Amino acid sequence: MTHPQDNLATDGFDNADIPEQRRRGRGARTNHSGRFEHQARVGFDDGWETLADMDVFRTTVHPERAKSIIASNNSPDLSFDRSLNPYRGCEHGCSYCYARPTHAFLGHSPGLDFETQLYAKTNAAERLEEAFAARGYKPQTLALGAVTDPYQPIEKTWGITRQLLEVLDRANHPVAIVTKSALVVRDLDILKRMASRQLAKVAISVTSLDRAVARKMEPRAPTPSKRLAALKELSDAGVPTTVMVAPIVPGLTDHETEAILTAAASYGVWGAGYVVLRMPLEIKDLFREWLATEFPDKAKRVIHLLQSMHGGQDYKADFGVRQVGTGPYANLIAQRFRTATRKLGLNTKDMRLRTDLFRAPTDAAGQLSLL
Repeated sequence: MTHPQDNLATDGFDNADIPEQRRRGRGARTNHSGRFEHQARVGFDDGWETLADMDVFRTTVHPERAKSIIASNNSPDLSFDRSLNPYRGCEHGCSYCYARPTHAFLGHSPGLDFETQLYAKTNAAERLEEAFAARGYKPQTLALGAVTDPYQPIEKTWGITRQLLEVLDRANHPVAIVTKSALVVRDLDILKRMASRQLAKVAISVTSLDRAVARKMEPRAPTPSKRLAALKELSDAGVPTTVMVAPIVPGLTDHETEAILTAAASYGVWGAGYVVLRMPLEIKDLFREWLATEFPDKAKRVIHLLQSMHGGQDYKADFGVRQVGTGPYANLIAQRFRTATRKLGLNTKDMRLRTDLFRAPTDAAGQLSLL
């Protein structure tokens, strides 16, 4: 395993812009050093065109041994207070990802490093069993994928998310999955079994139904049609499903809200939710760079509308408003969402999961496996 600090700006300098041929298929346009670094490397043309000879950004996965796997939060505007995240960084490369700033804690850039320098918690399942076996553990629904996507492309190779589900299944522990990947249906055998005991539900985010827009925003995530198909397959198998219209980008994707909800409802989803684009820390610059490249004609209006929903600022982190905003435009989005969900009969079924079936892991002799 390579130490995180050894990978600072691993595959490029702290340029104002990375040439397209080096970042093809990626979301971020730059790779500025993390906010905690004391030094920044700057590339410049020395007359020999050495910058043009640099390699493209490739995905590197660093195995790591997690000290613990359950993260806690006390945020009053979240529906969960515990979560699991098998990976750090995310190859989907979503231009808007609110998790990008977390990569700075690893000595990496929240830009292209976030998409290419990934970490796999190889002992995640072991740590989860240890947590479940701990004296006094009390089960509550665990959110799987609250930060980075548990079904990003590297899950096909590493399979850590499936290992976690196997532990959850054996322990009869409730789990709520959040993803934007159709890969989740690979684990339908486990999810169907758990759902039959009211122990699992799945939320899939659909940002846009427009393939071209989705490809630009989420370059390595499955197409919108594949995500909708995954929702249908899960719903048909009896797994409670939710479509997340997230994030809504005012002036760019908000006009699709009703269409996304209608499509998802026709595929059998039970619930729906939404989050308006958030621009904390480095996101405010990364998203502006992306807008200027992909939608220069809409960039000014998008930023203006976002700021109008945060009191004239790029972002306000206040609980209760950080995910939906305030003001007339925020109220309009909320009203449209409520009207559409009510018309479509969404959010009317009880999706609460059970905690009373939990049993701590035991070995073949019936002893607690990790005591």
